Amino acid sequence: MDLHTITSPSFLKQLNNAQLVELSEDIRRFLIENLSKTGGHIGPNLGVVELTVALHRVFDSPSDKLIWDVGHQSYVHKILTGRASQFDTLRQFKGLCGFPKRNESDHDVWETGHSSTSLSAAMGMAAARDIKGAKNHVIPIIGDGALTGGMALEALNHIGHANTDMVVILNDNEMSIAPNVGALHSMLGRMRTAGKYNKAKDDLEYLLKKVPAVGGKLATTAERVKDSLKYLLVSGMFFEELGFTYLGPIDGHDLEELEDNLQYAKKVGGPVLLHVITKKGKGFLPAEQDKIGTWHGTGPYKIDTGDLVKSSSKAPSWSGLIAETVRKLARTDERIVAITPAMPVGSKLEGFASEFPKRFYDVGIAEQHATTMSAGLATQDMKPFLAIYSTFLQRAYDQVVHDICRQNLNVFIGIDRSGLVGADGETHQGVFDVAFLRNLPNMVVMMPKDENEGQHMVKTAIDYNGGPIALRYPRGNGLGVEMDDELQALPIGSWEVLKKGTDAVILTFGTTIPMALDAAEKLAEKGINAEVVNARFIKPMDEEMLHAIFKRSIPVMTIEEAVLQGGFGSAVLEFAHDNNYHDATIDRMGIPDQFIEHGDVAELMDEIHMNSDQVVRTVQNLIPEKSQAGFKAL
Repeated sequence: MDLHTITSPSFLKQLNNAQLVELSEDIRRFLIENLSKTGGHIGPNLGVVELTVALHRVFDSPSDKLIWDVGHQSYVHKILTGRASQFDTLRQFKGLCGFPKRNESDHDVWETGHSSTSLSAAMGMAAARDIKGAKNHVIPIIGDGALTGGMALEALNHIGHANTDMVVILNDNEMSIAPNVGALHSMLGRMRTAGKYNKAKDDLEYLLKKVPAVGGKLATTAERVKDSLKYLLVSGMFFEELGFTYLGPIDGHDLEELEDNLQYAKKVGGPVLLHVITKKGKGFLPAEQDKIGTWHGTGPYKIDTGDLVKSSSKAPSWSGLIAETVRKLARTDERIVAITPAMPVGSKLEGFASEFPKRFYDVGIAEQHATTMSAGLATQDMKPFLAIYSTFLQRAYDQVVHDICRQNLNVFIGIDRSGLVGADGETHQGVFDVAFLRNLPNMVVMMPKDENEGQHMVKTAIDYNGGPIALRYPRGNGLGVEMDDELQALPIGSWEVLKKGTDAVILTFGTTIPMALDAAEKLAEKGINAEVVNARFIKPMDEEMLHAIFKRSIPVMTIEEAVLQGGFGSAVLEFAHDNNYHDATIDRMGIPDQFIEHGDVAELMDEIHMNSDQVVRTVQNLIPEKSQAGFKAL
């Protein structure tokens, strides 16, 4: 079938089972071919082809609300709702989003890039439906890994208590990004092997009646026996105890079985949970055989061999550099413990886990727990390294405030994927952490200019005993600089001048330092001598250097690959105000007050006017005004 001709999923209702099987095969081929060029979340989507086809055949989207948890398994949904022709632009600048996007289609009823949100959103939609007296169905699709998120459990508790009409699809593939961990994962494993719990209680009664009654006792205790069988067949009856009608587990790649169970679930009152077993990566052998999460999401790859098209950079990845430096220090410091919320592969902690299995904890998709666990470790004189993506640290903000900073505990937070991350877009851009961390008492925040300084900052964080310390580092590879053999701790709050200048000062850190240095060269060609400072400690700032700069009465420009409001530039403005530098001329560059969509990072930076040419224009505009009185924050 030509998938480009699909405009609506309604056509599925006219197909027979053989045609649905053929369509599923066409979709798999389409995904494998297209994602080999664009990259994307291939493993999750190959695993939900039949499930998505069955959902759209049984339910009527968008009247019925299909809510995809995390959203990285929504590609098949996008194809069936008329977006196949856009897949050559997937995750590219101004192209098709890799997650559900409400302004893309009426069929995308919920936007998400973080896990464990679908059930709460579904409860809200179901409540609105009931208030309005509508009759549509609400169907959240959540993975087994996402159930470890506390928010999902909170929602399950509420949905069951409220006895809300809803069909929850548990897509169980034994993986989230990396292999799942924890007691819930083990419970689901027992449920997979325990056999099917008969979906209809009438069927159980029928079976019981076939057993010859001994003295009539069995007939009079049928209800008790039914309950006993439920507990025998489904270990723990976890979902039934929460108030759900549990169906399954069923084969998530059997279209007839899927349709039969979905049709039955539609008719059952109250909350229903359909447990579906799927194979992540199904139909593409390298993805099927993946046991560590490599094929969860990839860049381009070669279809015939399964080889990934790797970056040409010979520099180490930032994640690898930081993790391996922690691992190196852990060999002589037994206090060091590494914790990750389900990101051992992304944060490159496999080596640490292998070498120090008793000092490594993957807690699953449970950012809040990971953060407070780190705090608990710190109270016992351990040195926890919490490796967490910037976008996921947002989910643990109260724990950072209440449990780490308030108690002034020595927790080392490695903030991976800080700054713009590109293809994953709005939900994953790590641009808020500077603003939400720098206002917290006791917190130190730093970011290196290159990987050599990065390894010294790891040493700085491990040696620091003054409270929490956070190290930001970007996605991708370093610059390929020469690395020092011996690690040294940096003085907390110290900046360094990278290029001296007399006409203006550019204060920046991390990924925007090359931009500032390039702008300084261009300014020099125009007769303007700009100083560039590596403001590597975002908090505390180098106040001695700031005093010296402002006393020179030359313009100051700040640059940060983070939100402008409340960020580093704001801190510089506050310093100038608080220290009575009211004649200072200050301009700021950073991420504007908007969510940044997906695309190549360089294209995104140009889109928001963050490049060296804009720095040149800004500094040029500042120079004629430097002698004017009055505080200027342009």
